[in-house]
Amino acid sequence: MEMSAEAFDELVSDELDLLPEEMIAGLDNVIFVVEDYSEDGSTDLLGLYDGLALTERDRYGMGDLPDRIIVYRMAHLLACETEDELRDEVHTTLVHEIAHFYGIDDARLHELGWA
Repeated sequence: MEMSAEAFDELVSDELDLLPEEMIAGLDNVIFVVEDYSEDGSTDLLGLYDGLALTERDRYGMGDLPDRIIVYRMAHLLACETEDELRDEVHTTLVHEIAHFYGIDDARLHELGWA
């Protein structure tokens, strides 16, 4: 599927707006970033939480760089055939990566159906 970077950014923003308030209210010092490809250039990875999970923090505050939740545009476009499918996959990726912020690992996400 094809979609411009601007349209994909807007789609990600729309999906963020649809997330439950309880899920995003606890996000502290986290930014959301869209990149075309992961660092290694692969298209297998849909998203990444780059930071220290809430459950692993002993000291965190002023002066710390923000954690990042990265959504990889090209991996999503290659994995999806329709815009509805793309929206669902972006939504799942956002929930998955936000869960990592809260300290939920991949095994638990798989049990919950988010991996």
